[in-house]
Amino acid sequence: MKKTISIVLTLILCAAMCLSLAACGEDKADFVVGICQLSEHESLDKATQGFIDALNEEMEKAGKTAEIDTQVAGGPDLCGTVINTFTAKNVDLIMANATPALVAAANATSTIPVLGTSVTDYEDTFKSGIPENVSGTSDAVPFAEQATMMIDTLGLEKGDQVGVLYCTNESNSLVQYNAVKELFEAEGIVVEAYTFSETTELQALVTAAANECKAIYVPSDNTVADNDAVVGTICSEKKIPVYTSYGGAVCYASLAIDYYELGRETGKMAAEILLEGKAPADIDIMTLTPSVVYNEELCANLGIEVPEN
Repeated sequence: MKKTISIVLTLILCAAMCLSLAACGEDKADFVVGICQLSEHESLDKATQGFIDALNEEMEKAGKTAEIDTQVAGGPDLCGTVINTFTAKNVDLIMANATPALVAAANATSTIPVLGTSVTDYEDTFKSGIPENVSGTSDAVPFAEQATMMIDTLGLEKGDQVGVLYCTNESNSLVQYNAVKELFEAEGIVVEAYTFSETTELQALVTAAANECKAIYVPSDNTVADNDAVVGTICSEKKIPVYTSYGGAVCYASLAIDYYELGRETGKMAAEILLEGKAPADIDIMTLTPSVVYNEELCANLGIEVPEN
């Protein structure tokens, strides 16, 4: 009986060793890339997918492979934790999707290449200078054209009030607020900032804005975007048009970029770094040409006429 047990144990050990050897024999990827996405949201999801698709395509062309580790942080405070797992693994490149993720990555490493996407203003994010290991793509859009679009489509006049809704934890949003405020006020339109730091404040804040304003403008603010269903529900009930810089289902219209294409451009940058040995400092930060999008159903509900052209 003991002999039988011994033989069985020997066979099990041999099988385990064979599996281990087989695993060791598997081809490892040529590169390891870590993606830190701030949170789950349609725009950010598209940017991540675009990055993955473009990078994989470039790797296939070059006969190389990349292991891509995608992590959704779930909030600004958790981005550092995700980034630390990437630096501990010494990944070959980090893609940071949204400003808090980019800041966390830049703070964590000065040697691993970092590419940002869904980031509005890199110079404002890094006031002391963009780090040498950082580049990427920007979702910035022309503020003058956005303001003009709202004025024209909504028939805004001198004395009308527009509310700008943004989170104070996102510095890029303040940049956008200051830009549109100047443009609206040049036309005699009153601009009121509705700011918050905790999402628990959002419902009451949006209700106040909808009661006091003729329209609401939302910049490329990731925190608002994560909770824009709240904004859409309240404003739809009160027949207040919402305009966003990032598109989405809650806005009656937008002059926005395609986040999937934004991610693709970032993926191509990653390929240049990994396959061609380019340094992030040698890659210019890229912006895309925005396109005009109207939500025809929402416009009809709000009584807004969609231009034929």
